[in-house]
Amino acid sequence: MRYSERELLSLSRQPAEKAAEILMRAPKKGSVLKKRLVKLVVNFLFYFRTDEAEPIGALLLEHCKINKEEENVFSISFIEEPDRKYSFECDTEAQCQEWIEALRRASYEFMRRSLIFYRNEIQKMTGKDPLEQYGISEEARFQLGTRKL
Repeated sequence: MRYSERELLSLSRQPAEKAAEILMRAPKKGSVLKKRLVKLVVNFLFYFRTDEAEPIGALLLEHCKINKEEENVFSISFIEEPDRKYSFECDTEAQCQEWIEALRRASYEFMRRSLIFYRNEIQKMTGKDPLEQYGISEEARFQLGTRKL
């Protein structure tokens, strides 16, 4: 999926689910840890130089793995490019764990699975499809069901 620079810039200015200044290392050879403002907005992780308002990069948190590397270090790598790994060093282990949990919840696939789960739970309790009241078509509700490959 392609995004224009203007769209990403606009999204980066939205309120963040989580933001902090932490140390970050890009996957480039010879890259060193640098302090960056890291900001999670929906399923994008934006990173900024600490003294600039515009992001210098963004990671789309889809088809990626978030791993705890050390006590206060986590990484993000992408399934299609496992060698493209970004490392982040937090001040504490607790901060590291908070970031890992927030990033794992940010993916579209996680949100989709959560919606399906809660939709089914509400339907069991009430006997009604909760999406019906919002005029979501039968076809769209079908798309929320388990996908068969």
